[in-house]
Amino acid sequence: MDVTEQQIRELIRTGEGLDLEFKACRNQLNRDVYETVCAFLNRHGGTLLLGVQDNGVVQGIEPDAVAQIRKDFVTAINNPQKISPPTYLAVDEVTVAGKPLLRIYVPESSQVHRCNGRIYDRNEDGDIDITDHTSQVGQLYQRKQATYSENRVFPWIQPGDLRADLIERCRKYVRINKPQHPWGSLDDLDLVKSAQLYQPHPETGKLGVTLAGVMLLGTDDFILKVCPPHRTDLILRKVNVDRYDDRDLVITNLIDSYDRILAFVQKHLPDPFYLEGIERRSLRDHIFREVASNMLIHREYASGATSRLVIEYGRVVTDNPSRPHGFGRLDPATSVPFQKNPIIGRFFRQIDRADELGSGIRKMMLYGKKYGGADPELIEGDNFRMVISVPEFGSNPAEIPQVVTTAQKTTEQVTGEVTGEVTGEVLALLKILAASPLNRKTAQDALNLKGQANFRERYLEPALSGGWMEMTQPDSPKSPTQKYRLTEKGRLTIINLNGRGE
Repeated sequence: MDVTEQQIRELIRTGEGLDLEFKACRNQLNRDVYETVCAFLNRHGGTLLLGVQDNGVVQGIEPDAVAQIRKDFVTAINNPQKISPPTYLAVDEVTVAGKPLLRIYVPESSQVHRCNGRIYDRNEDGDIDITDHTSQVGQLYQRKQATYSENRVFPWIQPGDLRADLIERCRKYVRINKPQHPWGSLDDLDLVKSAQLYQPHPETGKLGVTLAGVMLLGTDDFILKVCPPHRTDLILRKVNVDRYDDRDLVITNLIDSYDRILAFVQKHLPDPFYLEGIERRSLRDHIFREVASNMLIHREYASGATSRLVIEYGRVVTDNPSRPHGFGRLDPATSVPFQKNPIIGRFFRQIDRADELGSGIRKMMLYGKKYGGADPELIEGDNFRMVISVPEFGSNPAEIPQVVTTAQKTTEQVTGEVTGEVTGEVLALLKILAASPLNRKTAQDALNLKGQANFRERYLEPALSGGWMEMTQPDSPKSPTQKYRLTEKGRLTIINLNGRGE
């Protein structure tokens, strides 16, 4: 998540504490940086600010040293000789008072980590070496094991039993989208180790794949063996409210599960046209990308309950088995996010299936009201529930007598919405797009228009902003191969007006 100079200043004003540490790092990394990383991983996570003195004075990092310090840090934390098990952390550069700093957010880990073979924990006074304190080390292991079911180790499952095609898919993704990411150059075994999915059993010491590893990259057969209740039930319930209109029962790895959830949502929920500045944003996809990742990352996999997403008239409701840290409705502005499965969450963030902890929920709240007209509701309990309002165009189909035909209902819901809204210019453009998508020049020529500015102002832009038409490549609005096509609203508008003889 991007941070601003003001946010960094506010952090510095709070001073060092349990979850905040300053390091000078004028032209190289301090020796004890990695001890702090280890302590944060073992305790509750925290933030490292490099370029700030212990007293909070912003000293800054020498500009010529920033790139090398960043490189040295990323290399070291992925080296099992330095941090074991290794991890991957993002390093953000931010300027304060004209001086470059590096910010490193360290999430709490579900593993017990060592730095140079020593175990560090965190208290208000700093980083404490507890390696020789057997009782403290034991308590640390017990806390991790009791809190995170994803950490369970299965010695009878080895990395070779995981799906090589899924690992390669993740590797290819980071090579393309994050060229500097270490996973791009790691073999399957080292990638699984780097992702902390291959660990020693805490009692026997035998190495095995963790529950997180099986759920992310395992075959369906292994998933059912280690987690028999695992399933995500996707239901459409609008007309037949006693049963369902459509259903997809997903029992597979979490990466494919994520894709299946989004595909079901895209199949059954509208995606109204929305401009943010000059770019189109898919509110539906932004919102339900967070919903899908939340359902998979924060699920309690030790529970026997089924996770469900139900699309109803005007809303979507999800129920997810959880290990609650409170009960009742959450206020995203004040609640502190808690990672139910840190390793699964970290893996999803590396392959861009999730945002940084907390930022995804904020984005969902930002877009939720614009999409459905009401703020999403987040309710914590033994099942974590989300209620998201969604737009509907027409009457509740469950309340319409079944003798009414689909065509009649379509006509009724469109009539009145289009009257007085569609200009003659927009209607002319919609009619030529009815057969197939066209690029700008072809559409303009078909209308016998000479001036491009006139075409854009009176035809193209009103049709886009009204939601009757959309780009075939919304993420690349200036692409030379860009074309325009009717939306469902545009198609229904043409059907309705044709039926009225217009």
